[in-house]
Amino acid sequence: MNSAADREQRKRMARVLIHVEGETEETFVKNVLAPYLYGYGYTQVSARLLGNARQRDRRGGIRGWDSVRVDILNHLKEDSACLVTTMVDYYALPQTGVKAWPGREAAGPLPFSDKARTVGDALLANIRNELGSDFDSKRFVPYVMMHEFEGLLFSHCDRFAQGIGRPDLTPDFQKIRDKFRTPEEINDSLVTAPSKRVEDLVQGYEKPLYGNLAMLEIGLDAIRAECPHFRQWLERLEAWPDKETACPGKLPN
Repeated sequence: MNSAADREQRKRMARVLIHVEGETEETFVKNVLAPYLYGYGYTQVSARLLGNARQRDRRGGIRGWDSVRVDILNHLKEDSACLVTTMVDYYALPQTGVKAWPGREAAGPLPFSDKARTVGDALLANIRNELGSDFDSKRFVPYVMMHEFEGLLFSHCDRFAQGIGRPDLTPDFQKIRDKFRTPEEINDSLVTAPSKRVEDLVQGYEKPLYGNLAMLEIGLDAIRAECPHFRQWLERLEAWPDKETACPGKLPN
């Protein structure tokens, strides 16, 4: 059995690399998630944009899985001890064609409770198949946000409104929130996705700026209390520094 000293040593060496969809998630990792996870023993918490995500609007959507998979595989291979995860919107994932993400089309008609799990399981199976039986599958934790980043902001509507400097919108945000069992269930069509609902209420809504101002005001405790899928992901990240796989190294540049 490993000694307490060994476990503490592993905690001092834990690292996580988070592949994110865009600048909003990148800023969230840097300003909100990383400081929180350092309290659990991480020595390095980094976000990596999926390709040139800053040009996403001109590309017409998130990169295809075949391209994203190359980045994930490279990082898993280059740092054999690092935990690798994703933070991408379920809403935005391509469902068909050459850009399709595993499990996304199959998840569409399923009950809400099965959607993220279906995509996550398919992504993990795809990576595991590529790396072979020796790969420690605990090192890759696919997280697909339900349904997108703005959904998390409805975890505390008063703080959401305060964070973006529009306290007058608290009742409007709350009215949207009250229609769903959890914020993660705010649905995902071209007109009813969380971001679309926010844009209808906030003229000139800038996702990276306003989204993270709101997130800082809301705080992780409120989000984990309201969003079960997000909470499960966070709990897995919290537990990683205790894993035997954590060892010295450096994140790839």
